[in-house]
Parts: sequence; C-alpha cells; structure tokens
Amino acid sequence: MSDLAASAVPLAGGYGGQTFAVSAGGEDAVIKLYVKDPERAAVDAALLQLVRGLLPVPRVLDLKRDGSFDDPPYLLTERLPGVNLQEFLQSATDDQRRTVGSQLGELLACLSGMPFLRTGMFRDSDLVIEPFDLGDLSEYSAGQVLGFDARQQDGFADVVAAAEDVLAGGVDRVCLVHSDFNPKNLLVDPATARITGLIDWEFAHAGSPYTDLGNLFRFCTDPVLAGATLDGLGRGGLDLGEPLVDLGRAADLWALLELAGRAAEHEVAAAAKRLVTRMADTGTLAGGRPDLSAVR
Repeated sequence: MSDLAASAVPLAGGYGGQTFAVSAGGEDAVIKLYVKDPERAAVDAALLQLVRGLLPVPRVLDLKRDGSFDDPPYLLTERLPGVNLQEFLQSATDDQRRTVGSQLGELLACLSGMPFLRTGMFRDSDLVIEPFDLGDLSEYSAGQVLGFDARQQDGFADVVAAAEDVLAGGVDRVCLVHSDFNPKNLLVDPATARITGLIDWEFAHAGSPYTDLGNLFRFCTDPVLAGATLDGLGRGGLDLGEPLVDLGRAADLWALLELAGRAAEHEVAAAAKRLVTRMADTGTLAGGRPDLSAVR
C-alpha cells in the first residue's frame, strides 16, 4: 500500500480526492481509498464482479477490506483506456454524439434489466440491501431547507405533485442503479466514439429504473445526444413506459434535492440549487430545461 501511494497521481472526477492512478503488477491501475466509508470497498468490488462482462467496468486486481484512518481499505482495479466523456463531448461532432448516445441508452437498458427485490443501499460483499428510509417524495422534499419564498414553495409543491403523478404511471420494479450516471463517470475512445468504461460505483444501489436516466439528463441540453440515448434505451426491449424524460426527471428529484442542499460545497451542487429554484419558479419538472423527448 505505501509503495502504491508513494507513486500515486490524483485522478479527476469526484469530490473526495481519494482516487489515484498507480502502477501495479506491471500495468496501469487505479486505487480508490475508502476513508469516509470503509465498508464500501467490499461493496464496490462485489458490484464490479457482478456486472463484469455486461458493462464496461475494470477488473478488480486487489481489495483491502479492513483498515484505519491512516491505512484505509482500498480497491485496486485496472485502468481502462479512453478519455473522460465530459471532455470528449465538448468538441464531438453530431455523428459522434449520436454514437455515444446510442451506447448510453444501451448501458441504461442493461442496468434497468438487472433486478432486485427491494430498494436500498448495498451493505456488504454479498450485496445485502439495507432498505431506504426516506419517506415518499412529498415528505422528503418537505424536510429540505432550500430558502424558497412562499410563492416558490407553492411552485415546488406543484413540481412534487407532477413527479408523483408521473411515477405512478411508470413501472413498479427495482433494478441496479449506478446513481452517478453522467459523462464525468464515463470513458470513451476518442478515435471511435466507443464507450470504454463506466466508473465510480460508490453511490450504486437498488432502486428505480428511471434514476440513472434522470441523472444523465439532469443538466443535459443536447437534443442529439438525448435523442440517441432514448432510441438506444428503447432498443433494449424493456417496457419502461412513457414519458421517459419526465419519468427520469421525477425519479431524480430525491438526489437533486439532496445535492441542492449542499450548494456551498462545489459548483455541481450550486447548479443543482439553481435548477430546483427554476423548477420552483416555473412550477414544472422541466424547470426551463429543453424538451429532450421532442427529438425522438
């Protein structure tokens, strides 16, 4: 561990600063330290084993389950090829974005097809589920302090009511959720626009088949990418109902509100706060975001 850490180079992505590029066993690798949530190392290793061969995830090279603050548990994996998708999309052509979007839809379909019996967080290497205790969306949103005035509170109550109505018409089943499914956690080959990796599984849980779509579309304004994603998801052969964009946005509200409550911590959380404020101002799930379903 000390030899690895001595040559470690911090990797971009995430906000914990605990993921590093290293060299191990003659190959490039990635080591993730679990200081804040030591039990999660075994969970992440089990998840990578579960989906390997179905999703583009790295091989597990080593796992240290136990440790201390000074010598924490860690997960060592191979380093996948490719560049960060968030950076790639900044200069990608329409054709490249269509290619990427189609694959994103296929990945979402694969995740949505991995069933579990109940919602909750994974708590050990056997992926035992500890059920969520968040209450329904109305109860959860009422407990968030977002600084809304009376008019905005009424507007956001309309948003919650719309979200509950939409979700009531969706499918009622539980699947594997990556829970941070967005371009910063995806890798792509810039020469072929093929997705090479889905990384950072620290928030993965058993939950709604719409959550990852909502996360991906949270800040998305690209109709080309969105349309190709929805088409790719549709080809997965799963009956997920409609309207998919609204279902995703509704399922994303729990995470979006939690993130917005931490607006002072970093820019992504601040962007979440701006988004929920626009939703409250307009009284709509879209909150001024484009109609991404219109491109299908």
